[in-house]
Amino acid sequence: MSFTTAVAGLNAQSEKLNSAGNNIANSQTVGYKRSDVLFSDVFAASRGIGVQVSDVRQNFTQGSIESTGRNLDLAISGEGFYRLERPTGEVGYSRNGEFGITAAGDIVNAQGDRLMGYGMDRGVVADTPEQQAFPFSNVLVGGAPQALNVPVDDIPAKATTEVNALLNLDARAVNGQDLNTLEVKENDEATEAEVDVNYHFSNNFTAYDSLGNAINVATYFERVGENSNQWNVVAVTDGVYRGAFTLDFTQSGRLRTNADGVVTGIGESANPAGGAVVTPDDDTGETRVSIAGIPGGVDAEDLTLEFKFDGTTQFAADSLQKELNQDGFTSGALAGITVTETGVIQRNFTNGETRAAGQIALASFRNEEGLQPLGNNLWAATNTSGLENLGAPGTGRLGQIQAEAVEASNVDLASELVDTIVAQRSYQANSNTISTQDELLQTIINL
Repeated sequence: MSFTTAVAGLNAQSEKLNSAGNNIANSQTVGYKRSDVLFSDVFAASRGIGVQVSDVRQNFTQGSIESTGRNLDLAISGEGFYRLERPTGEVGYSRNGEFGITAAGDIVNAQGDRLMGYGMDRGVVADTPEQQAFPFSNVLVGGAPQALNVPVDDIPAKATTEVNALLNLDARAVNGQDLNTLEVKENDEATEAEVDVNYHFSNNFTAYDSLGNAINVATYFERVGENSNQWNVVAVTDGVYRGAFTLDFTQSGRLRTNADGVVTGIGESANPAGGAVVTPDDDTGETRVSIAGIPGGVDAEDLTLEFKFDGTTQFAADSLQKELNQDGFTSGALAGITVTETGVIQRNFTNGETRAAGQIALASFRNEEGLQPLGNNLWAATNTSGLENLGAPGTGRLGQIQAEAVEASNVDLASELVDTIVAQRSYQANSNTISTQDELLQTIINL
């Protein structure tokens, strides 16, 4: 009489209890994936001799996403794994997105493994100083993955070069009527006001010089000419005349354009003081106007401002500024970081500017179940899992990043408790089989 079948059953249910117990123990572990024990029967010469564990399979279904409010808690909504560089230099993969930042700017998990992704382009060549500086270059997507680092460099000031104003100028304004008049100096050397500026509407904005000093620029708009859809525009800073140009509108109230829709309705001003340079773009035919020699602060370079008025109209409604954008800013210190859905780590500066510090790369595998568990919420790639496929979050099959949230364990606690009870009963039943066989054997011995 053989006890093999019952012992096999005890061993199998013991493995099931171990797996269920491990799942229950990790029901609150962020990014944990439960394990399922698979059984298969054992036969010898068409005779069943028990059961065996054929596999302990990991279940990579999505866990629920729970909000935490912490900016470096990152959940993957969809497929993919974080790629982590361990202190030993080995690479591991994880779904646990509980990260922090070191004093050196590395983004790490609780074990000190560094988050990897796409870094900055160290070979970038650009036209502006802040782009030429490595910490403010573009993310090199698709490059070799590297440990992400958040530089603490202050963002340098950028001089304003382009101003784009979206306005409506009142078509009811009449040349020479209801004008306001402002007296300004003709140049920086003048000691008294010498130029009269007439206007129906004015607006102002802040520009920045090369050192980040704020400069207030005022523009004055006057409808000119009899039965004309032309407006004269004068720019003034520090009470000094800087230049003038004209805006020409069609009878439909739109800024004049060519057949391709490119703005051509900017012209030279009749103002004898001049000061603005109007030139057509050789490629597009677009008329551009720039005013040079606007003084900056002490030791700063003079400004040259290029004005654009794309979308500006002349309708019979009150004159108003709908929107105005300029590309300059003062310097700023790092105030914090945020992470976007596509995994871009954004640095936020005190001057309101944002710049990328890198982009998280996610890894996917042809056979996730073939990954080898390493502990500490890490897996390693194997021949069974296949090679990693790296990409940016939100591309292809890869999920997006949800900041200020974590992915909870995918363990269903109620289901695991039921499985534990079933495994316990099965273990008891196999034990009873051994007891029964022992009694039968004792009976035979007593004969």
